[in-house]
Amino acid sequence: MDSQFWLERWQRNEIGFHQGAVNVHLMEFWPGLGFAPGSRIFAPLCGKSRDLLWLRAQGHRVLGVEISPVAVRDFFRENSLDPEITRHGPFELWERDGLCVLCGDFFALPPALLSDVAGVYDRAALIALPPAMRPRYVQHLTAIVPAATSMLLVTLDYPEGEMNGPPFAVQEPEVRRLYEPARRVRVLLTKDVLAENPRFRERGLTALREQVYRIDPPSLPPTR
Repeated sequence: MDSQFWLERWQRNEIGFHQGAVNVHLMEFWPGLGFAPGSRIFAPLCGKSRDLLWLRAQGHRVLGVEISPVAVRDFFRENSLDPEITRHGPFELWERDGLCVLCGDFFALPPALLSDVAGVYDRAALIALPPAMRPRYVQHLTAIVPAATSMLLVTLDYPEGEMNGPPFAVQEPEVRRLYEPARRVRVLLTKDVLAENPRFRERGLTALREQVYRIDPPSLPPTR
């Protein structure tokens, strides 16, 4: 799976992965991470998610990265935002009212563009990538954000072989292999969501779980 795959999905409007509403787990668990207003939050592979607007409404400065120009354009257009568009190396920067989306390849992001990031929100990045790409994604993500950064991660899990991703199934042992021991992983929620997602039943799934993780640097004290 390469960047062309996602560019073509957006061009053909094959975006069943897009959520039109703000993610319920983000609203429930984000406040517990304790980020101060004004903190900069990074959302990798953000698409045109309305989660960016919710994070901005909490007083954060929001930085997303998305490879598809269609997704970036639609995000600003559908939310009646008139962006200022500038160039930064291989990226186009679309900015308005504390929202900034970098249009370009996540794997080309340098640490300098994320030097003031305090938190990461990943709802659709890790599960969008096949198993072979996930270690590279996590290695790059942890290399470009500051060491003190905490993360909220939302994943899906379903029986192997019942569906071809994306979204891909990501189980807890893999999350721990990817992030530990350099970071501390804590499961906040495990929930059966198959009944709420008929389109996944139509794709052949017999079970579907969402899991929410808090991922912290090991220097932070444990949370209850």
